[in-house]
Amino acid sequence: MRANHPLDRPALNALTTRQAHLAVTDGPAIRFDPAYALFAAVPADDPDWSALQRLARATGTIALFEADAPEPPGFEPIDHIPCLQMTCEALTSGGRAVEVEDLTDADGPEMLALATLTRPGPFLEKTHLLGPFVGVRREGRLVAMAGERLSLDGYGEVSGVCTHPDWRGQGLAGALMRIVTARILQRGETAFLHARAAHVETIAFYETLGFRGRALIDYRVLAAV
Repeated sequence: MRANHPLDRPALNALTTRQAHLAVTDGPAIRFDPAYALFAAVPADDPDWSALQRLARATGTIALFEADAPEPPGFEPIDHIPCLQMTCEALTSGGRAVEVEDLTDADGPEMLALATLTRPGPFLEKTHLLGPFVGVRREGRLVAMAGERLSLDGYGEVSGVCTHPDWRGQGLAGALMRIVTARILQRGETAFLHARAAHVETIAFYETLGFRGRALIDYRVLAAV
């Protein structure tokens, strides 16, 4: 299992640094509180799959999110999505100006509803609390949003980017992504994100903002047996 770069195992490195307060553990096995995210991990040098299996039995479905993620024993595979991890150290110029607002916990139900409709990626009851989010409202409705998910030393992840189908084609996603990415860069960090490796058009769009491909990351959703 390759783990030479902090972003090769972003979930593990987030859970053991900046987001350790959201960790649930069983011995060496670790995962996010299941209300926030499915991500889980075990140490790369001595993976204890039995501990991860116990943790999954106690807390529910998990997801491995790392380079060369294995199919561990004691689990039933539910989903596997190869992702391209992309990083950005400087935004490209351009983009349209959009009136946005900082979203809060009070906006959580609307954020979950928008994510459920548009399916930008795993978005659970408290995913919106993993990091700051910004959004756009039209006619009083939340129609687009973007925010931060995984946070580890030196890196911040752009995630949850989505636009209601009725408001697509207006540059809202790009504008929101620029705001979120700029905030990460202003902290002196590198921004990163993940796209389905098969979504060529999405990857090309991210490249117009200044993101470049770094590594393939497996997203494996598993249930303990």
